[in-house]
Amino acid sequence: MILIINTCSEEMHYLEFVQPIIDIVKSAGAQFAVAHYTQLTSIAAARADKIIICGTSLHDFGYQAYLERFVFLQSYDKPVLGICAGMQIIAQTFGCTLTDGREIGMKTALFEKEFLGIAAGESREIYCLHKKIIADDLTLKKQFIVCAKTEPGYVQAIRHKEKSFFGILFHPEVRNKDVITHFVSL
Repeated sequence: MILIINTCSEEMHYLEFVQPIIDIVKSAGAQFAVAHYTQLTSIAAARADKIIICGTSLHDFGYQAYLERFVFLQSYDKPVLGICAGMQIIAQTFGCTLTDGREIGMKTALFEKEFLGIAAGESREIYCLHKKIIADDLTLKKQFIVCAKTEPGYVQAIRHKEKSFFGILFHPEVRNKDVITHFVSL
């Protein structure tokens, strides 16, 4: 069972950022459950075979007040995919910091390392909707492999060095749905 974590503060944003993930997971034939970040427990997470932490809207940072609910990730040993806010949550759980970095719309990302079915050296058109990015610093590189960036040098995809944790700043539910399907098939 895949636990899909909703990071949206506004109910209407669920339709834009969570429902498309549910539809992709359903079409891949996987069982799932959905939990809002305010209701998240380590017990619910432990029952899941995988976790997907969804993104949210450009100005929604409500989940930041609940980062302690994600501390379980430090000892979690099953696959996790963080999308936008989800990537930020994963990175912050491991000591990384956020910084300003606004991107809206279609961008090109160069994947320098293999990432969830995307070959090293491949460029992809991605859909971005964020105003915060993960700082590309020693803290990040100590624990994560940077797999892709966009032209301003913004980190778009990371993979944990020891765990099956993947983070993407862009929104694959809009474009690049195969990334989610590949994660579901792990």
